[in-house]
Amino acid sequence: MENTNFEHLKNKTCVITGGGGVLGTSMAHALASVGVNVVILDRNLESAEKLAQEIAEKYNTKTMGVAGDVLSKEILEGAKKQINDKFGPIHFLINGAGGNAPTATTKVEEIVPGKGDIWAESFYGLQLDGFQKVFDLNFMGTLLPTMVFTTDMIESGEGVVINISSMNAFRPLTKIPAYSAAKSAINNFTQWLAVHLGKTGIRVNAIAPGFFLTNQNRFLLTDEKTGDLTPRGNKIISSTPMGKFGNPEDINGTLIYLLSDLSKFITGIVIPVDGGFSAYGGV
Repeated sequence: MENTNFEHLKNKTCVITGGGGVLGTSMAHALASVGVNVVILDRNLESAEKLAQEIAEKYNTKTMGVAGDVLSKEILEGAKKQINDKFGPIHFLINGAGGNAPTATTKVEEIVPGKGDIWAESFYGLQLDGFQKVFDLNFMGTLLPTMVFTTDMIESGEGVVINISSMNAFRPLTKIPAYSAAKSAINNFTQWLAVHLGKTGIRVNAIAPGFFLTNQNRFLLTDEKTGDLTPRGNKIISSTPMGKFGNPEDINGTLIYLLSDLSKFITGIVIPVDGGFSAYGGV
């Protein structure tokens, strides 16, 4: 077997959208550790540049922080020009931007007739603008960067796109319909695009993380005052055969594998990294 040391990844350029987040930060470190030129694209330019500097100093690799809005094609095209000017063509794209919000989350898991305020606490009380923002961030925030950052790959005849899916795409979770719907769409889009680009040399796959504590879901899984698990957090742990939340680093082996030539005949798949959650039936 050739290329088991990932030397072929060195000096190739990867853009990570949402790169300043918990998972994005971990992935950026992992890529830099194997010599990839890492571009941290985030709405917060200061944090993106700070992370890029930290990684450059630690791994002695080329890095760059760039401001970007994954919902603006025009802004993304401007970011791409900055990247091309500094690093040349883009070889890899990780669509890591996403997340949930309280405004797209129901207060109750299910409607129980006669209990509580149905119209305020359930599906019927969702704020439409909140629902739209979460859906767009996760789905359109994957589609638009893919449109922009894969054009170099089309021209070179090679490249890899990694989308970030979720357990919600396999088993919709209560309370978060916008996030669940968007991540299901990510799975379908991953397969569709893999077929569409199948003969171009570009591979398209996705990683579906299980449950990791991030800034977007912490309010659902832990008590803000005590730090203890919420009832929902306890449900997740009891439904995860390995009995714990994932660490951000747990994704990185799968990530490097999918970017590397070790997976050069793999496209159109979604790999769960979930501690067994998707395999467990609850009994």
